[in-house]
Amino acid sequence: MGSIGPWQIVLIIAVLLLLFGGKKIPELMKGLGKGMKEFKDATKEDDNNDNTKN
Repeated sequence: MGSIGPWQIVLIIAVLLLLFGGKKIPELMKGLGKGMKEFKDATKEDDNNDNTKN
C-alpha cells in the first residue's frame, strides 16, 4: 500500500461532506482535537508517574 495522495484526500473530504454536511464537520474536528489533547495529557501524566516511582 502506498501513501495517501491528494486525490484520496479529496475523496475522503467529499465523502465526509456528503455524510455529515458542512455544519457538522467543524464540531467533529473540535471533538477530535479535544480527544487527542486529553490523550496526550493522560500519557504525559502517566510518564510523570513512572518517573517519580524510580
